[in-house]
Amino acid sequence: MSKLWFSLFLTTLFQAQNFAISRREQTPTPPLPVLPLPSYSQLKWQQRELIMFLHFGVNTFTNSERGTGNENPAIFNPVGLDANQWVSTAVEAGVSLMILTAKHHDGFCLWPSKYTDHSVAGSPWKNGRGDVVQELVDAAKARGGVDVGLYLSPWDLHDRRYGHDLQYNEYYLAQLQELLSRYGNVREIWFDGNKGSNAPNMSYYFTDWFSMVKELQSTINIFSDAGPDVRWVGNEKGFAGSTCWSTINRSSLSIGDGSIVGYLNTGDPKGTDWLPAECDVSIRSGWFWHKSESPKKLSKLLEIYYKSVGRNSVMLLNVPPNATGLITESDVRRLKEFREAIDTIFSTNLAENCFLKASSQRGGKGGGFGPENVLDSDHLWTYWAPRNHDHDHYKKDDEHWIEIRGPDEGLMKFNVVRIQEAIGLGQRIKRHEVYVDGKLVAKGTTVGYKKLHRLEIENGVVHGHVVRIKIKESKAVPLISSIGLHFDPYWHPKNGQ
Repeated sequence: MSKLWFSLFLTTLFQAQNFAISRREQTPTPPLPVLPLPSYSQLKWQQRELIMFLHFGVNTFTNSERGTGNENPAIFNPVGLDANQWVSTAVEAGVSLMILTAKHHDGFCLWPSKYTDHSVAGSPWKNGRGDVVQELVDAAKARGGVDVGLYLSPWDLHDRRYGHDLQYNEYYLAQLQELLSRYGNVREIWFDGNKGSNAPNMSYYFTDWFSMVKELQSTINIFSDAGPDVRWVGNEKGFAGSTCWSTINRSSLSIGDGSIVGYLNTGDPKGTDWLPAECDVSIRSGWFWHKSESPKKLSKLLEIYYKSVGRNSVMLLNVPPNATGLITESDVRRLKEFREAIDTIFSTNLAENCFLKASSQRGGKGGGFGPENVLDSDHLWTYWAPRNHDHDHYKKDDEHWIEIRGPDEGLMKFNVVRIQEAIGLGQRIKRHEVYVDGKLVAKGTTVGYKKLHRLEIENGVVHGHVVRIKIKESKAVPLISSIGLHFDPYWHPKNGQ
């Protein structure tokens, strides 16, 4: 009996092991990614959604937008400068990254660079011992949750080395080393190719600069017309293209080339590089503070938000400190209103209490890729994935859809539809449509990290029971990480607001 029992035990154990192995083999795996993919730093940058720019310098005291380079450092004297107020303003606006103009085109440096006298060291502010960059870094560190970025203008109207390629590039690289080794972690550094038509002929050694930046700060994102981490959107209105790919061909880009702004605005579905767009715009009409100017209306800021963040980009909003060294109270109030409006619109997702249905799902029911994933708190790594087909590439006639069915007791009231892709596995969707109770209410091309449809309905409100999002065309099987139905009380399309 003991031998028979032992034999039965071994047989049962063997069968259990085989069953366990087969169960593991049957667990659905994630789909293959669609290259190129974002880096870890690019993903973190995209999730910020809103970044603050701080244009500050001698122009603040001369009431100008572009200096001459001949300004006397003695004019720079922000007697009430309080970087803690800047950071508090940013936090209340929901901003986690602040980019300071460490040096603008006039060449005046907001830190005491040892390579020039044209800096805060020559000003009466703090008796020449001040350092605006350090003030911002210290305030951000004290508050916590806020990172710092820097802008160092390649064009320099003051320095006599400008126009002499070797000497000026060595000077510029030396200042980069100062900024990126002296002030701790810098999360984004801004380069542009802007220079006047009468500027001396000057070659910038961008390849050398970028290599040094990455050596000194391995997790930094480099912004320029050509990346390598973040690209310019092609305008200063804050608007991305209605079609906006995070992918583009860097080999087709060059910094300062005005002929490529359309390409920058839309990106490229066949792009070989992941290079998402950043939309820069100022809260006022100018980039530097001017007493005569006032902040944009809330309705305008919301329009920019929908056309930047809502078009797969990040919104870079310039908020210039005034000549006292503070962010003006009217700008502070407008930023609070802006954040309150965003929270009001998006804090409630009407889809959360709804029934979800999809055309299919990868691995079948219980496979981990069901439509319920679009309503969790993870907008990157959990997602609805429809069933794969036998072919490698998605065909136009393979229509996938996900449906949100409201409660039986009443209709949903909304006017914003939010769709997000699982971009950690690549950007895929090329064309999509939104239907409410069978009626087409919105259509678009790309989705990317976030697509916001602010519905162009006459009264600004949709009353519906069933919302269906159809993926009409995609580079590969589409992966939807999040869906939202929201009500925007500030949206009044009939009044043009």
